Amino acid sequence: MLKYPCLVLDHDDTVVQSETTINYPFFCYILDQFRPGQTITQEEYTNGCFNPGFAQMCKDRYQFTDQELKDEYQQWMNFVMSHTPDPYPGIRELVHRYKEAGGIICVVSHSSVINITRDYQTHFGVLPDDIYGWDLPEEQRKPSAYPLEQIIKKYHLRPDQILVVDDLKPAWVMCKKVGVPIAFAAWSKENCPAILKEMTDLCDYTFHSPAELEAFLFEF
Repeated sequence: MLKYPCLVLDHDDTVVQSETTINYPFFCYILDQFRPGQTITQEEYTNGCFNPGFAQMCKDRYQFTDQELKDEYQQWMNFVMSHTPDPYPGIRELVHRYKEAGGIICVVSHSSVINITRDYQTHFGVLPDDIYGWDLPEEQRKPSAYPLEQIIKKYHLRPDQILVVDDLKPAWVMCKKVGVPIAFAAWSKENCPAILKEMTDLCDYTFHSPAELEAFLFEF
């Protein structure tokens, strides 16, 4: 019997290495297009995406217009469609072991369903049981409680039978609304001490590798 019958996974920088291999390199390219001569380090990018958030960082730091943000998003979508991020070491084993044990795996992410589906098919050969992605109306996306409410209803679960695993604060906000425990996927934020501290303080659990999370899920 699983400690948590349902695992709700974030996607970018929890399951796949999106920032390092896709999002940060692409933003450097966009910055060179839109604001020639201006630069950003990966640490600055990571911290900016955490607080105040990507769009607000673009507006505050680089004075992106609404149209530039729309253009950036369209170019990013095209880029992501042709670049598949690698999973973190240990994620594949965790996903397979959890599914083989009868667990439900749902994804709640700001990635699109098509990209999440592609990544799972490519790397794991299995699909999540449910995906709640960027395709949802804005008011239903994380940090809205909507995804968790739907999962609870569909699979007849109590909040304490679900564990959310994520690397960013909107997931914590979502979980608090429903009373679902959350684990911080610290493996993507090891070089960001301020984020590590804040998320560790907020979340119910902190894990520094997928293998550490797997050991927790299967210990009795």
